[in-house]
Amino acid sequence: MPPTSRILVLVGPTAAGKTRVSLEIAQSLDVEIVNADSMQVYRGMDIGTDKPGPRERASVAHHLIDILDPDQAYSAARFQADADQAIRQILSRNRVPLVVGGTGLYIKALLHGLFPEVRGRGTARWEERLGDLRRLGENPYARLSVLDPGSAARIHPNDYVRAQRALEVFLKTGRSIDCFRAAHGFRENRYQALLVGLKTDRHRLNRRIHERVDRMIRRGWLEETRGLLEKGYAADLPAMRSLGYRHLVRVLRAEVSLEESREDIERDTRRYAKRQMTWFLNQEKVEWVEVAETGAGICDAIQRLWGGL
Repeated sequence: MPPTSRILVLVGPTAAGKTRVSLEIAQSLDVEIVNADSMQVYRGMDIGTDKPGPRERASVAHHLIDILDPDQAYSAARFQADADQAIRQILSRNRVPLVVGGTGLYIKALLHGLFPEVRGRGTARWEERLGDLRRLGENPYARLSVLDPGSAARIHPNDYVRAQRALEVFLKTGRSIDCFRAAHGFRENRYQALLVGLKTDRHRLNRRIHERVDRMIRRGWLEETRGLLEKGYAADLPAMRSLGYRHLVRVLRAEVSLEESREDIERDTRRYAKRQMTWFLNQEKVEWVEVAETGAGICDAIQRLWGGL
């Protein structure tokens, strides 16, 4: 992908208003939206991922939403390939690719590439060992904490996907995934990108998270989770262990009340939003824009920055 290909990237913590702002941008710039949220790729997980609705998706083209079933694996490497293809198509139509999402590793993979897939001796053996862990029902994070505590310290215990990836690398090579990342350095610039981040003060964001969780539960998030289980999607799938769904599974198992679960979801969403902000502040050069309640001025700022790229 030529580095001269210009793309616009909109990032920020969950509940900051990325969907709303992306639709406002679409009224000012001739864009098509490329999803960079690791959960919105899954069909049937609409409420819990707060996807753009049919009306929003009819008003502007969206890519990489509803492309997988919840039992199918997805990764940063596959996202990079899928997003590259979508961006090529958008650029061929002389439109602006607007990448929208809060999954930091996906954004980083798209902009800077990934270190090469680790391959080598012992592949069959590590697959056998990983299979043993799955059969025993052991969380990959627990084993990673023993084998590679340095990597485990940088991964949230509930981040099943990243924990499994780090464990796979260690079982294949005997070396930490951080060794390979340090060697790669993410130095490649794959696009000429303008990164715009939405920020707001902590109290306002916490209020938005409270309102968002309340709205999603009233829309039927619990029923959506029940429906996924009834379709045969196991509760221990990575997608089903994501934020909110794993909490509501406990409600359906009568382990906690819905009110207790709602409080837990809000707490963990606040923590997730904090980790997202930390990631983008430390990893990427982002032009931060303050999110007012009305969103006034955001599109003007983005147009000004885009015009100067």
